[in-house]
Amino acid sequence: MADLLDAPAVYLPHVWANHARHFPDREAIVCGDARLSWGDFNTDMNRIANGLNALGVGQGDKVAVVMSNSVDMPAVLYGIIKAGACVVPVSAMLSPEQILGMIDDSGSQVLFADAKTLDLVEPMRDRMFGIRRNGFFSLGIDAEGWRDLKSWMAEQQTAEPAIRYALDDEVNIIYTSGTTGLPKGIVMTHAARLHFAWSNVIELQFSRQSRALVTTALYSNGTWLMALPVLFVGGTLHILESFTPEAFLATVEREQITHTFMVPTQYIVTLEHEGLDATDLSSLQIMLSAGSPLRVDTKKEAMARMGAGLIELYGFSEGAASMIKPEDADRKWGSVGTPVVGFDIRIIDDDSNELPFGETGEIVSTGGGIMHGYHKRPDATEELIWLDEAGRTFLKSGDVGKFDEDGFLYILDRKKDMIISGGFNVFPADIEEVVGQHPDVSDVTVIGIPHEKWGETPLALVIPKPGGTADPDAICDWTNEQVAKPQRLAAVELREDFPRNALGKVLKRQLREPYWETD
Repeated sequence: MADLLDAPAVYLPHVWANHARHFPDREAIVCGDARLSWGDFNTDMNRIANGLNALGVGQGDKVAVVMSNSVDMPAVLYGIIKAGACVVPVSAMLSPEQILGMIDDSGSQVLFADAKTLDLVEPMRDRMFGIRRNGFFSLGIDAEGWRDLKSWMAEQQTAEPAIRYALDDEVNIIYTSGTTGLPKGIVMTHAARLHFAWSNVIELQFSRQSRALVTTALYSNGTWLMALPVLFVGGTLHILESFTPEAFLATVEREQITHTFMVPTQYIVTLEHEGLDATDLSSLQIMLSAGSPLRVDTKKEAMARMGAGLIELYGFSEGAASMIKPEDADRKWGSVGTPVVGFDIRIIDDDSNELPFGETGEIVSTGGGIMHGYHKRPDATEELIWLDEAGRTFLKSGDVGKFDEDGFLYILDRKKDMIISGGFNVFPADIEEVVGQHPDVSDVTVIGIPHEKWGETPLALVIPKPGGTADPDAICDWTNEQVAKPQRLAAVELREDFPRNALGKVLKRQLREPYWETD
């Protein structure tokens, strides 16, 4: 008799297959006018998985995906996982050279692209030496050297792939948003992604009746906050091909969306849209904000005009998460809440000593959702590790924060973004909260620039509200009347936009560089 302790666990591919078996006609994926039932979605995943296995691609192998949002992209992403392989979603916001670097670093053997991304990868195809000669697949275009994805899928078997997964098998590699050099690849296992799925089901209250709307690119890690949990429970995943406030509002009203995830910038432009108050958003149960801090004034307005079910998540892709729930928001403005179920978060000082509630230091975390490590970068992985008194491995976040007396977490800033002015630690986020309340300011980011006397001094970069008459000097004076002396701005500069990563997080290093360049 077989030892029951050796029985395999239930993995994400098994969960998806069960939904298709028991509820084949329920909607699984919706994008624009295209709709896929659970039966068809699972069949598509199986075709991709079996096709990859027939090519000799399986457990331990890497498969790159450079695609735009579509009804077909989830089947590609999760079909790769069903094959036992590791999916490498690559940002379509990068240059061809950057994409080549990530594909080469990952060791990918197969590449999936589409009509919208072909121009990014085609110029590099002859230099993608790791991709198999028959491993280039494209969707929606007939190009020399590329295999038509739909035709290839039609030739594949539809049965469940005969794969026995393991909890420490690599599931995906997400590359960080580096601005210089090659970003690091964050490796996640089946164990981490299972935790990611069920913990967010619990915290965000997903059910089989949930209809979750993805507003960001499917290749980004944050997008999985909607995709994995709603598919885990057999709900419906709605995908915007590209975000606009008009498309978001129309989709929520038409499709009766229950859950959505947006980054702070998307909340800002939606709140500024003239059609917001005329749109029926009553179906929305949960609105999630993540990617970067949500200003308190923006959060209050969103809860007043879009719905009370706004949850703010703090996390970093290597593995940490906390949430502030609506019932705590009005007594804990500015907090990012308490750890998500299955995570443990602590605060440490520069000497790696754990700090009590109330004291400021670096945020470290551990739990079921942390990364396996950086791909081929054990040195960089080792730099993140902090061990607690029991020898458990925590990961350093690079973020400065503190717990209040009730155990609620507050993010003060990134360690590398902190400004030291005249010996005082100045956190840009504190100043951004003030500047953001000016009536002419749509969005703001604060950076440190050189100062002969103080070493560094704060500079506010402001995106003005549409149609306004923002005066930089007036905004600067208004702000400096309300902040402490070390926080006073040297100036305000107007910008049309900020450089951002796939989830809208401002890349402050790019903004700082011109001010610190030396001849």
